[in-house]
Amino acid sequence: MGFRLDSRIKNAIERDGRFMITTTKGDFPLVVDRTEGDFIYDISGNRFIDFSTFISVYNFGGNSRKEVRDAIKKQVDITMHAAFTDFYGERPVAFAENLLKVFPRGFGRVFFANSGTEANEAALKFSKIFTKRQYTLAFYNAFHGRTYGSLSMTASKIVHRQNIGPLGPVVHAPYAYCYRCPFKLEYPSCGMACVDYIKKYPLAKDLPPNDTAAIFIEPIQGEGGYVVPPKEFITEMRKIADDNGMLLVADEVQSGYMRTGKFLALSNFGVEADIYTLAKSIGAGLPMGATVVRRSLGDIPEGAHGNTFGGNLAAVAGAEALLKYVRANMKRIESGIRERSKIVMKRLESMKERYEIVGDVRGIGLMIGMEIVKDKKTKEPGIKERDMIMTRAFENGLVMLPAGECSIRLIPQVEIDKKVLEKGLDILEESVKAVSKTRHT
Repeated sequence: MGFRLDSRIKNAIERDGRFMITTTKGDFPLVVDRTEGDFIYDISGNRFIDFSTFISVYNFGGNSRKEVRDAIKKQVDITMHAAFTDFYGERPVAFAENLLKVFPRGFGRVFFANSGTEANEAALKFSKIFTKRQYTLAFYNAFHGRTYGSLSMTASKIVHRQNIGPLGPVVHAPYAYCYRCPFKLEYPSCGMACVDYIKKYPLAKDLPPNDTAAIFIEPIQGEGGYVVPPKEFITEMRKIADDNGMLLVADEVQSGYMRTGKFLALSNFGVEADIYTLAKSIGAGLPMGATVVRRSLGDIPEGAHGNTFGGNLAAVAGAEALLKYVRANMKRIESGIRERSKIVMKRLESMKERYEIVGDVRGIGLMIGMEIVKDKKTKEPGIKERDMIMTRAFENGLVMLPAGECSIRLIPQVEIDKKVLEKGLDILEESVKAVSKTRHT
């Protein structure tokens, strides 16, 4: 599949550099032309196996499913925008009703937005309105978005916050990142020191418990490195929230929508949140986010929150068609994700045993991270090595994304063909092997 970098690709990247505000591009010269199922094609005809799903947007395949595209096309011919937050519409309400059917009992109100950061902004505002409290607890390495309120909760990279402050009243605490425990302890003998820290410091020194609205948490940290916490950590966060009259808000923007084998990643921990946020895959390729609230929390005052495009009819049409497919095939999809997860984890565990630079592998379902190190004993981050692995894999036809300081995230579409999955893992292992060899030459 060798990658061919031609003048057309170079020209597109050069023009991007001249006319577009810089974002996070730069890792690979990928100029996307089209997507088909498990594959990405660039403008020069290079084909890649997709282990990125465009940051978990295409959980059900590149360009989504045909019935999703057909539903969007049909709605586009009628009308796309109906100012749903100012007027009424049947389609968004019907979709909200069906969406609530895959949530735990007791959830009864939905707000539609255009992205994950907007969904989190709404959740932040709602939590303060519902509790009449001002503070929020979030976590280091968290990523909730880059707009002002969600950025106040994000603590992933310093570049996100540089020259932006002061930000909102949010205090951060260590997440249960057991591979790199900030307390230099090991689970379970640590006695959940990270939980004790929250009780002893933020909740005793910074955050008045009776004036803290919510704990915002990613069930699995995404941008922070695909970090999977012990179940006990999540249950303790639920308990702290309950004991202090706080709300638990689960950011499921990346981890939700079947990515972990369940519709909501938090369900893997046997815990329910009070507010959930979704985006990425919910729109099946179109911009969409949702904030889903427990009915017992009530409602917000008219005019307290809204937007222009939330509940956009074209986006809802696609989301509705995908949700219909998922609900009709839930058991088969769950089983398929478990199967594919075993295939990936078996290969990665084998790589971990064979290659010194593979420090840790972790994940649930098909939300899987591989952390690259220079040395297993010291756990020194292998940033350069991680980048070399990803570049080599790209040149051989596999697209992946980085996460955290030195991790690679593996997020193929959840129904990926198993032969394609194995081929992608072959490319990844060849890349790991090659980079491992260069360290000793």
